[in-house]
Amino acid sequence: MCLILFAVQQRRDYPLVVIANRDEFYARPTLPAHWWDDEPSIYAGRDIQAGGTWMGVDRHGRFAAVTNVREPGMNVTAARSRGELPSAFLKGKMSAQEYLQKLQDYGHDYAGFNLLLADNSGCWFSSNRSEGVNLIPPGIYGVSNGYFDEPWPKLETGKLALKKSLQAGVNIENLLSILADRDQAADDLLPQTGVSKEFERLLSSRFIHSKEYGTRASSVVLLADNSVSITEQNFDRSGAVGYAVTEVIHQ
Repeated sequence: MCLILFAVQQRRDYPLVVIANRDEFYARPTLPAHWWDDEPSIYAGRDIQAGGTWMGVDRHGRFAAVTNVREPGMNVTAARSRGELPSAFLKGKMSAQEYLQKLQDYGHDYAGFNLLLADNSGCWFSSNRSEGVNLIPPGIYGVSNGYFDEPWPKLETGKLALKKSLQAGVNIENLLSILADRDQAADDLLPQTGVSKEFERLLSSRFIHSKEYGTRASSVVLLADNSVSITEQNFDRSGAVGYAVTEVIHQ
């Protein structure tokens, strides 16, 4: 997952609204969101190569998502796949806070990550590139491949678009359209993350499309008091919709 925009306690009907894009190489094998055969309580996409996920929920309405921290100059060799982090939380019974506190002991086993979790206690965040386990207060936020809520152009414009959309109501098509935006940032607004200017420019749009790498899935997750709704669109190498699914999980 490379772009997560989310609203915490901005609507009474949906205390948590998440919209997110997963960006990945097209060659990396992936399954779209589904109930896992080996873990029937998990509904998530699956990375076939490493076995984990980038985002998912369970039958109890708990939510988990992870993004990578872009560190091209660090040459980090990680012992474990970051996709383990959301799936391990969803497989277990620990609260979000307990899980993130325990993760402080072994988070260095992974390359840089941002981890967002939610349960009935609220929405929580932690990263092995920043300190602490943080309960997120009400507001609208964004996480990409930098630090939490770092003001990258696509986060700032995306947060404004999410706020405006939610003020008008909850419309899944409108929320997906926020994720579909292909406008690239001006060069003087691009973050400096150690990649080339050309690649930085490509990565600056919310929806990414190139020959080898791009947005593979766009998702809308709506968490209410007694239900969770997930709508997912998957994209092929041409940038066209290859698969779409909507699932409602009642707690």
